[in-house]
Amino acid sequence: MIHAIHALGLSLGLNVIAEGVETEAQRECLMAIGVKTGQGHLFMPSYAIEDIGSALKIATP
Repeated sequence: MIHAIHALGLSLGLNVIAEGVETEAQRECLMAIGVKTGQGHLFMPSYAIEDIGSALKIATP
């Protein structure tokens, strides 16, 4: 299924972004297929509600 979605995206000239990447094994599988962009817990774990304000202050110039 991932191969088909990736191929479809490429055939339409789209950038394919994998959503919900949680493990290094998933990332490696996606990279082997050719998916070069992803998002999910592996790259940036979610913030606790009480930490969001300070995270936004850090990210804002």
